Amino acid sequence: MFEQAFKNIDDVLWKEAGCTTELDYTEQTSWLLFLKYLDGLEQDKAMEAELEGKRYVFILAEPYRWESWAAPKDAEGRLDHHQAMTGDDLRDFVDRRLFPYLQGFRQRASGPNTIEYKIGQIFGEIKNKIHSGYNLRNIIDHIDELRFRSQSEKHELSHLYEAKIRNMGNAGRNGGEYYTPRPLIRAIVRVVKPSIGERIYDGAVGSAGFLCEAFDTLKAQPDLTTSDLKTLQERTFYGKEKKSLAFVIAIMNMILHGIDAPNIVHTNTLTENLADVQPKDQMDVIVANPPFGGKERKEVQQNFPIRTGETAFLFLQHFIKMLKAGGRAGVVIKNTFLSNTDNASVSLRKLLLESCNLHSVLDCPGGTFQGAGVKTVVLFFEKGAPTRKVWYYQLDPGRNLGKTNPLNDADLAEFVELQATRADSPKSWSVDVAAVDKATFDLSVKNPNGGEAVTHRSPQEIIDEIAALDAEAAAVLSKIAQLLKAGKENAA
Repeated sequence: MFEQAFKNIDDVLWKEAGCTTELDYTEQTSWLLFLKYLDGLEQDKAMEAELEGKRYVFILAEPYRWESWAAPKDAEGRLDHHQAMTGDDLRDFVDRRLFPYLQGFRQRASGPNTIEYKIGQIFGEIKNKIHSGYNLRNIIDHIDELRFRSQSEKHELSHLYEAKIRNMGNAGRNGGEYYTPRPLIRAIVRVVKPSIGERIYDGAVGSAGFLCEAFDTLKAQPDLTTSDLKTLQERTFYGKEKKSLAFVIAIMNMILHGIDAPNIVHTNTLTENLADVQPKDQMDVIVANPPFGGKERKEVQQNFPIRTGETAFLFLQHFIKMLKAGGRAGVVIKNTFLSNTDNASVSLRKLLLESCNLHSVLDCPGGTFQGAGVKTVVLFFEKGAPTRKVWYYQLDPGRNLGKTNPLNDADLAEFVELQATRADSPKSWSVDVAAVDKATFDLSVKNPNGGEAVTHRSPQEIIDEIAALDAEAAAVLSKIAQLLKAGKENAA
């Protein structure tokens, strides 16, 4: 049901001049899904209050509730076509009344950790790009068919929403910034081992994949109390995100995973001065894949003791500062961080080794991040004691990773198992920091057991990838043909 609905929605959005990329599709689907979700949440709370003999005060005024403007029903529970707006009336209502009303919640909310404040934030960051009121009516009808009140329905919808985020990442450009392969996230979360009562943070939250995975892991624990569940909802997960679209997607993703009012702040994390971070601000666990390759302006660099334009290096300083003593982190970074000879890289490695125990480094092969040619490593460290020994693991799935051969959980199973004891193997080894050159603090990945294996794809794998790319190209050409045909028919 959900999969077909998403396909139908994308087919309609394809016709919209204002929606030209997979990023636009996800954004526009997100705000409508959010309002549909909010309507279901409010109805459930109203029903619960009624059973307890209480009166529920709705967040949204009646004219702005989904069942009033988007999907009014007749006596038989079907869409009331006499009451349902369409065409210019619907578009004008959304643009001139609905969005301004929802944006106003940011000023009216009692605090930033309320769902009211999140509503104001979301609708202050995005705009309706569906300019045809008829297309908008068509999309609303598809979304209104969706039901995600039960846990199983939410689980299915969150799974498909993750697939949309993955497709957005595969679409290239900045979409890839929002998507980290979920098998890699799961492995990182397993290694840092968050527990209930700890505060978990991602300062470059993207689509909130790390926080969602940590939530799923903790919520799956047996014998959780009501107090545990309240802690998970309100005082466990924290994130910051600079980009508007990623911010919206992060909130929607967390809501679909079951967190009603996510503690996600829309801000540029790097504009915060590290000197202002207080012990009360620090976190127990940090899991993140900060953007790399970006260049921050001089005034942002002034917030950091080690000045550099490289975004990822500034984030790493931020994460070290944001960790409590004894706190644990798993952070993805370019593998060149381990060996760059510039002053900032050397100083940052020295800071990491002296202020934290960098106990493990996961060396990821090329192709781990689809569409990104850079090689990465994952740094696992604990704050509060200097590094004595670093354990390395060189991930080698035995095949070239790519769009048709993505990373999977089985690829990382040995890493997770060996990391628990940091045992040596053909793919893993340890290095004493005492042996590291104190002039450069070079931490390059140099496997003493034979180095990085060179893997070649089989002819069948190459054929399969060509076939997959041909199918994608055919689908795009088919869409273009449909669009041209529609344009000719409209012109006629």
